[in-house]
Amino acid sequence: MAKTKDKSTVAVDALKPYVKRAMEDPELRDDLVAAFVAARSLYGQISKGEGVRGKAEKVSDKDFQKQLQSLVSDVTEASDRLKGEKDKSHKTRNRVIMLTGVTLGVLYNPWTGPATREWIMDRIAGGNGDGFEDFAEAISEETEEVAAMAGNGSES
Repeated sequence: MAKTKDKSTVAVDALKPYVKRAMEDPELRDDLVAAFVAARSLYGQISKGEGVRGKAEKVSDKDFQKQLQSLVSDVTEASDRLKGEKDKSHKTRNRVIMLTGVTLGVLYNPWTGPATREWIMDRIAGGNGDGFEDFAEAISEETEEVAAMAGNGSES
């Protein structure tokens, strides 16, 4: 009989933090109460069905299925809160997806797309379209000037 008492003591010690949290956290308590009420309601509805056929009809009812989904979500929320898991946020991902969609919509819109793409290319490549070549020439000129000022020693 000592083993039974040891097992129950271990079980009580394991459950103690969860019970304490359920007592202290009002949102967790509300989730647990909502899940319990929904489960009681669903059980009452199923138990009123006469025989297997009545229970099968009750389970296939759309209202019953919605209540069951509500029960599952309440139990899931209570479980997550009890475990201390944070809500998963996809805010950044959703913003990136929205920004990408808006950008693609603006660039490939049949009415404004060509003008928008041309405006962007003017900003990137310069007004005359030779922006990249002009940039390459400016860099090579600056490189030659720096080499001449440093006097790399080849002209003596």
